[in-house]
Amino acid sequence: MDVEDKASLHVIETLIPYKFQLLACFFHRSSMASSSWVKELRFMQLKVPLKIHESIWVMPAGPTPAATGDSLYLSNLDDIVGARVFTPTIYFYRSGDSRRPVMKTLRGALANVLVPYYPFSGRIRETNNGKLEVFFGPQQGALMIEAHCEMALADLGDLTVPNPAWAPLIYKFPDEEPYKILDMPLVIAQVTLFSCGGFSLGLRLCHCICDGFGAMQFLNAWAASAKAGRLVVNPQPCWDREFFRPRRPPIVKHPHVEYMRIDEGSSLTMSLWETKPVQKCYRISREFQTHLKILAQPDDNFPCTTFDAMAAHIWRSWVKALDVKPLNYKLRLTFSVNARQKLKNPPLKDGFYGNVVCVACAMSTVNELVNGQLKYTTRLVREARLSVSEEYLRSTVDFVEVERPRKLEFGGKLTITQWTRFSIYESADFGWGRPIYAGPIDLTPTPQVCVFLPEGEADPNGTMVVCICLPESATGKFIEFLCLKNSSSYGSVSNGSL
Repeated sequence: MDVEDKASLHVIETLIPYKFQLLACFFHRSSMASSSWVKELRFMQLKVPLKIHESIWVMPAGPTPAATGDSLYLSNLDDIVGARVFTPTIYFYRSGDSRRPVMKTLRGALANVLVPYYPFSGRIRETNNGKLEVFFGPQQGALMIEAHCEMALADLGDLTVPNPAWAPLIYKFPDEEPYKILDMPLVIAQVTLFSCGGFSLGLRLCHCICDGFGAMQFLNAWAASAKAGRLVVNPQPCWDREFFRPRRPPIVKHPHVEYMRIDEGSSLTMSLWETKPVQKCYRISREFQTHLKILAQPDDNFPCTTFDAMAAHIWRSWVKALDVKPLNYKLRLTFSVNARQKLKNPPLKDGFYGNVVCVACAMSTVNELVNGQLKYTTRLVREARLSVSEEYLRSTVDFVEVERPRKLEFGGKLTITQWTRFSIYESADFGWGRPIYAGPIDLTPTPQVCVFLPEGEADPNGTMVVCICLPESATGKFIEFLCLKNSSSYGSVSNGSL
């Protein structure tokens, strides 16, 4: 049981005698305060013209263990279909220090960091049976782009709200194929200098090399090295992908419905992909999260987490707003669970930066989601989260070895990515202070993905930003459900059926 579970259990045990009075009070307060607890964030429609000044290949600054022709093993968690992507992020900084030229500082620090993190200087290739590996050839390295923009940062609108219009600030090759990772540089970094003296760092890291926690470890080393003017690495990076080699023979003990091919028999995917979805962002206060967590608590009194409650509520609100049909169709909610602390026999080595996440999956019919109670959906999310164990992870590795899914499955699915777990603002201080914003910018290419983002304040108060995609026609309904304006669907306080 983690810290949040223990704290939640204590609160629940303390408040059980007063449950219904508290719920009645919360419902009364929500009718008055939900508009301030949940705020829709709007971004500007704009174009960002820029000029590419130069492209530079960045090689490791010193010798590495890899010679030309060498290769490195990738685990089945690294080359699973969901990891065969680049993760794009943007970081905005108010101004650079003229005594520390931005491009020169970042390029030099990256070259230093690519010595201990040398796999990032390689390339991905496919071997037998579709298996991926990292290989090293002559003159590979990471790619850095310097771009100039005549706009000022202030012209980009609210820099705390991710805006798809910022896409030119993250480099893509001309005519680049979607999901292309083979023979691509594994680090692609675009530095854009603005007329006001501020700059942005648009970063693409190949997910096959690291998960979110591994990316933070790499980013922190790069930033610390830039800030210090010398190589700073703590902890020392550990590759060791053989730790997750499949068992012989493979032992698949779980059905792994998260990867199951499901024919789309509902209106969900059609409503998202055949209309042009829009990205919507909402600031969710700590007060609302606390309120929702009490409403969402299942009757068994085993504590749910804030994530359990928020994920269940977002899933239900999204499905209701989309008016998914038919009601008997089974939908899936998937989300990643960090399995690092679950590995005991043996434990994972310090500094490991590869993929150590399992995809948890909750399933429910449309009818149960839209007409059932929040606490029922929350229990499904909690059970899916808790089902991830060391054995579940090993079973996932073996399942991929046997089945090796070839394509991303979107049928009847919402995927929630929890960036609130990452120290992204703390990790990205390259010497010019914390970024104004750090995170993704555009979800519309994968409209069945929802992201929970941390607020960028130096003194965080627990507020999160939820980004999600919807058809324009469904946005009004979604905000109503999100704000609990139709709270009757969450059960009756008077009869204790919440």
